[in-house]
Amino acid sequence: MDAPATVEEYFAALPERSRAALEALRRTIVTSAPDATEGISYGMPAFRDHGRILVYYAAFAKHYSLFPGSKAAIAALGDEGAAYATGKGTLRFRYDEPLPADLVTRIVRTRLAENAAARTKR
Repeated sequence: MDAPATVEEYFAALPERSRAALEALRRTIVTSAPDATEGISYGMPAFRDHGRILVYYAAFAKHYSLFPGSKAAIAALGDEGAAYATGKGTLRFRYDEPLPADLVTRIVRTRLAENAAARTKR
């Protein structure tokens, strides 16, 4: 199977449960970063802010994940983020639990601030 060329192709290939969960995650990201642009990067949906990666997200068989690409952004969540953090840069969510939208919003806003700081350093 070829890698998806668009986010719509990625979503179309998902089972309903995965698609519904990712649509909720996607809406939360868009609400938190309305000016971000969306596309495919490394075979998964991703949002960019002024050309810089903001977050990636993807569906898996037993969970779906948000990849902020920033250890600092995950660490800023403290104990609340620890419940979802796996590895160095991944937040993992279960399909049978509600999306922690406030947590996702904080991650996206933290990443927006990190990207803005990186732009001013240039």
